[in-house]
Amino acid sequence: MSHGSLTLPARLSLLAWDTARPPAGGAHPAGPVRAGALVDLARRGLLTDEDGIATPADMDSRSGDAALDGLLELVHESCPHPWRTWVTLRARVTADAVREQLVAGGYLRAEKRRVLGVFPSVEYALERAAAVKVLREETREALLGPLPAAGLAERDAAVAVLADAADLLGGSAGERRVEELTERAGASVPGLERIVREVRAAVAATVPVPASS
Repeated sequence: MSHGSLTLPARLSLLAWDTARPPAGGAHPAGPVRAGALVDLARRGLLTDEDGIATPADMDSRSGDAALDGLLELVHESCPHPWRTWVTLRARVTADAVREQLVAGGYLRAEKRRVLGVFPSVEYALERAAAVKVLREETREALLGPLPAAGLAERDAAVAVLADAADLLGGSAGERRVEELTERAGASVPGLERIVREVRAAVAATVPVPASS
């Protein structure tokens, strides 16, 4: 799995790993990963927007990616929901599937443990820290750097605005930059810009508000 072949949810899952302060057990917020999967499926034309509802474009179409197709199947089998609802609804299913892909791709390492010496569990550790560091630097540059949004790849713009909404990068862009990146993320797919806005807002709503001093 090369860096360029990573899906949007895989990139967002890796961006949640702060190489300086990795989370205990490899636990990450599932919302940004699910949001990335929704945008990725919309980019591929497999999910479409019908009056604000995330709707499968075709009952038989698949992406060929297990995590994305798992989400597509879940949407097929569920009651209709707006995009914002899908950002959190059973989001752990997608996050876990993406994490297993990253283990298979060598980005993460699964370590078996026993809680209290009895109950089996699995913890995850970052295996390719250098690759994740590069990904974080590139995404921060897309979000905060001087390059015009029009000069970025649409996928990179989408990852940047979702990572910013989830506060995964330790630095926030101004409203104008976020607006430019959002427009860029949806530039070539009709309706995608609106979808990016919807899921970005839902991701931002899941970020805990720091306690006041």
